[in-house]
Amino acid sequence: MKNFIAVLGILIFSFGKVSAHSARYDNVNTKQWYLQKQHAVIDATFYFSRNDSAFFEKADGAVIGLPIADLTSSDQKFVNTKIVEIERINQKIKQTNLRNTTSQNSTSQFNLIEVGLIILGGLIFLVLAKTNKRLFVPVAGALVLVSFIGFKSGNIGKRATTTSPTFMDSAFSYYKPTINTRWDNTYFYVESKGIADHEMMIGITSWQQQVPIPQCYVGANAWSIPLNPVIATTPVPVNNKHFLRGAVAVAVNGIAIFNPYTNTGVDAFLDGQLDNFGGHSGRADDYHYHIAPTVLYNKIPKTSPIAFALDGFAIYGSLEPDGSAMKTLDANHGHYGSNGAYHYHSSSSAPYMIGNMVGKVTEDSTLQIIPQAAAKGVRPALTPLKGATITHCYPYPTGDGYKLTYTVGSEKDTVDYSWTSAGKYTFKFIVNGSTTVNNYNGSKPCTVPVTSAINSLNKEIVLNIYPNPAIDIVNLSFSNEGQKTLVKQIALINSLGKVVYKTNIYVNKIDLNQFSSGIYFISVDVANQSITQKIIIH
Repeated sequence: MKNFIAVLGILIFSFGKVSAHSARYDNVNTKQWYLQKQHAVIDATFYFSRNDSAFFEKADGAVIGLPIADLTSSDQKFVNTKIVEIERINQKIKQTNLRNTTSQNSTSQFNLIEVGLIILGGLIFLVLAKTNKRLFVPVAGALVLVSFIGFKSGNIGKRATTTSPTFMDSAFSYYKPTINTRWDNTYFYVESKGIADHEMMIGITSWQQQVPIPQCYVGANAWSIPLNPVIATTPVPVNNKHFLRGAVAVAVNGIAIFNPYTNTGVDAFLDGQLDNFGGHSGRADDYHYHIAPTVLYNKIPKTSPIAFALDGFAIYGSLEPDGSAMKTLDANHGHYGSNGAYHYHSSSSAPYMIGNMVGKVTEDSTLQIIPQAAAKGVRPALTPLKGATITHCYPYPTGDGYKLTYTVGSEKDTVDYSWTSAGKYTFKFIVNGSTTVNNYNGSKPCTVPVTSAINSLNKEIVLNIYPNPAIDIVNLSFSNEGQKTLVKQIALINSLGKVVYKTNIYVNKIDLNQFSSGIYFISVDVANQSITQKIIIH
């Protein structure tokens, strides 16, 4: 009897975990399908039928549709059998599937069945502890293990980390062709000269005597943002000890964002070192921000990222990506969004943007994130000028210099500087009526390449769907943004071939909360093409 109770307790806990609907969908082996007229053979997996057509997924992921009547009689029979099986499975899923939605601001969530089973298991555990001490250890271990799994399971769905490069590209698009973007399978690259289109340096009251000059963040020296960020086991704090050299993020105008603390360990904003837009020039005369440049929201939508951290996660302003008010922030100064991906938010007070690096990053011996683009100066760094307040920083109409004015008490002084295409830099200091000229040889100013993805609306249409698998929302975008104007219809189709959602206009996201977990297909009619892609809803 005692052993029976022990086994019963373990079975109850086991049943409580394995009876839940699994969110895992493995690829099945392909089958050879025969067409009776063309005598062709197709290796693919059948998924659903719609309007007398069968849809198959090939080994490379491509989804194709064929009239069922074109198949041989044996394959038609196979398809009809599969349709009946899928209907039976889907009906069962509808009856048993309980969607487990996780709150954005909570770290764990349990359903009432799990809690009840844990309480029941605890009672069984107490009985066994008194009646059979030999079963104490194994049953206690089983109880702890199952409880641990239950407590962790509610948080898994909110850890999606893959970032769509086309989503990132659209965020930076507002500043093209001043900047350029490109990507591979690992990084999203941002190329720029590091010069803002807003007036720089105005409002600085603690000036280091550095001024903005163009940098060459192109080619191998471009900014690199991970496309597949990984959540760190222990987030590294962005404070006066870590990341004091180099950038921690890149704004969507191609300008780097540094730690709020300078390399001397002081808060740059509170110390008066930043201009009205949160930036200043460093020892290499490289302009960069130390807090989030919210001025960019004068040009970009307030629901678009203002920057991307070098751990791969987006940084937003005071609104969520869906336009709602900013939700409660965690200790890292961010949270998981409705799409399951983590993002940061900016604020007007410390930590301003990133409290801790949520994603894994690599630091070099100087505690600088790598890979990191490098600025290159042309003159020695000067010492701080006590009491100086910058009033203007006018660009030359020819684009090859600036005139910076500042005051020290009642005195008004100027730094007039310029450069040539050969890399010769001239700095003219006018202080209290006296002029000093310094000349330097530096690198030749570079040109930001232009590799626009929008060459023609008639080029190959590439539809990007992310995240996949999806939880609450699936996003849609085109590698050629202009092609979205050619969309005729977007439909979400279940595995029975039934259209469960349809719109005749382009939308960049679909709310999935109303649909059960399972395999679906998104079909998009654009221009003269019809594109179908598989998606899994958890």
